[in-house]
Amino acid sequence: MAELHQTPTSLCCCRKPLSATRPPCGGGSGSRPPGASTPRCPLVDVASASNFRCFRLRHLHLDLRINFAVKEMSGWLVLDLVPAQQGATTLVLDSHPSLLIHSIDCKNPGAGQEEPISLTYRVDPFTDYGSSLNISLPPTAVKPGRPIQITVRYTTTDGPAIWWLDSELTCGQSRPLVFTQGHSVCNRSFFPCFDTPAVKSTYTATVRVPEGVTVLMSASRSSYSTPDRVFQFSMEFPVPSYLVALVAGELQHVDVGPRSRVWAEPCLLSCAVKKLGGSVERWLGVAEELFGPYLWGRCDIVFLPPSFPIVAMENPCLTFIIASILESSEFLLIDVVHEIAHGWFGNAVTNATWEEMWLSEGLATYAQRRITTEAYGEAFTCLETAVRLDALHRQLRLLGDNNPVSKLQVKFEPGVNPSSLMNLFTYEKGFCFVSYLSELSGDVRRFDCFLRDYISEFKFQSVVAQDLIDYFLQYFPQLMDVSHREGLEFERWLNGSGPPLFEPDLSAAGALTQPVQDLCDLWRGCQCPDPQALVTFDLSAWSTFQIVLFLDRMLDLSPLPQDVMSRLSASYSSVFDGLNAEVQIRWLQMVVRNSFHPELPRVRAFLHKHTSRMYTVPLYDDLVAGVMKCVAVEVFNQTQRRLHPNLRRTLQQILFQTSSASTNQSVPILSAVPISASSFSQQVTTANSAGTAVAVALRDVNVSA
Repeated sequence: MAELHQTPTSLCCCRKPLSATRPPCGGGSGSRPPGASTPRCPLVDVASASNFRCFRLRHLHLDLRINFAVKEMSGWLVLDLVPAQQGATTLVLDSHPSLLIHSIDCKNPGAGQEEPISLTYRVDPFTDYGSSLNISLPPTAVKPGRPIQITVRYTTTDGPAIWWLDSELTCGQSRPLVFTQGHSVCNRSFFPCFDTPAVKSTYTATVRVPEGVTVLMSASRSSYSTPDRVFQFSMEFPVPSYLVALVAGELQHVDVGPRSRVWAEPCLLSCAVKKLGGSVERWLGVAEELFGPYLWGRCDIVFLPPSFPIVAMENPCLTFIIASILESSEFLLIDVVHEIAHGWFGNAVTNATWEEMWLSEGLATYAQRRITTEAYGEAFTCLETAVRLDALHRQLRLLGDNNPVSKLQVKFEPGVNPSSLMNLFTYEKGFCFVSYLSELSGDVRRFDCFLRDYISEFKFQSVVAQDLIDYFLQYFPQLMDVSHREGLEFERWLNGSGPPLFEPDLSAAGALTQPVQDLCDLWRGCQCPDPQALVTFDLSAWSTFQIVLFLDRMLDLSPLPQDVMSRLSASYSSVFDGLNAEVQIRWLQMVVRNSFHPELPRVRAFLHKHTSRMYTVPLYDDLVAGVMKCVAVEVFNQTQRRLHPNLRRTLQQILFQTSSASTNQSVPILSAVPISASSFSQQVTTANSAGTAVAVALRDVNVSA
């Protein structure tokens, strides 16, 4: 392991002025577009209680001891700050009721101060997902430009960022495991912080663990002291708080490339390595050819047990992925490539507020599809895109074109959890807008060059949509007028609800999608299709995405007559049994939504086998919505001991219609690449155009970070 070093590089502002020089790739003239330097209002992040604009965060350090017996992390946090404003005598950090603050002190490094000064503080309510930690600073110690070091001693308890898994909830069922999940605003229950994507800093960490436990973090360097059982980490590149991540348990690794390794529990490791092989380095190489150097050094992947609440999370240097996805090679490919794309879009250049998550997810989705196009061809990418855009329009039919959740820039009031706004629009409508910009540029390779220079210009910063648009128009000055093109105005793209104003041409996948549509058309009528006509369609030779597209479109036709369901079962059920969970769950949803009782044993077997949120919640939702609630209750009673407490609470709310009462462990149901786009139903909170919180049922959603 590499030697640790600390580099106090930091960025705690959102943007730097656009360069007036010619872009390195020669995308356009060096002239700035009118209005590109127009002063803007100071950034406001309504999801953060902190006064992050009053200070510059240079570095943070964590020193923690993990105690599995009592499910606690205890230790201290050190913040290296520089006051940015005169008279900043109060430091406000985002915190959480689950954090027990023991003491806070400060000192001025290099000022000859021997003893730290003890500080007074108070914790105030903020929202149901956090609180504010108000720290009084001595006026003599706070001067603009003069460094100040704050130390907070604390203990974590049952907070939404920290997931404790008893040994029976792990894959190996031999040792407990703990991991953190910070997206979007959960890490304030891991450590007090400026919990906003507008603030980035380097960090280091020291973690003490029991014997036999391996600790990993989203860090560029690490080391381990065997006698003391102490792991040390250093992230030498600035990251926002939500990308500080940790996992500790019985973990082993295999190198799968010169800068990547796969981590997993021993019982999963060989399968994970076999599935990925040398693909990670291949995907990284393709991405670098498109978007420039990979900035993070390491690109490791850790596979987590089914209790991991989302599909994947792009923690820099260490992607977290749910082990359940190993069943499907095609979905695994898409998820890993998507998280790799985040190394450029989302991690290197980050959305400055959660109201513009599309800046990370829409660009990462576009980058993911450029990578898969180069690596696997246009037909494969267009087929996957067709599945996702189908899901987007399915969601629109449910919500209506005027629903504000379909905006790219979703405005929300204080108190609305940003995680609840993660949906397909963030990914797919954002992707369509980026695709539109690519179309405007006139050449996809030229647009690749633009994105490469965009990363170079804004790397390790946080940006708003106007930064992207200004840079685009600076890069392509001949396109100045297109931002106001009637019906396709950039402003309408960002703030208009409804479907995308432009969708890319997917005809390259026609040879793959046309047989799917032809088979759907055969089953569409009330009469069962001619057996001879079905013989020409061999689903065993189809790809996973073709079968998923077929089942998604058949789900759209539900309810179906029972004789049609009987024929579908006789024709395909045995085929689906031998395929992955992404196929099986869609078929079983058809079974449940059509009350097809002969297939219920398969529903029971599936729910007994799968204990992840992404495969349980959709089926329980459908069982309860129909006439099979008794089946859901029966299976829940038989399996609940193997479910994580958070998932258990979610299913209890579904089964018994209890309100989602606020708890310390109130983890948002919707996660931070769409993975099972026809299979997620949950109540989420968003904001209407007047800024009032409303409940919106989002079926057909299941997204990962």
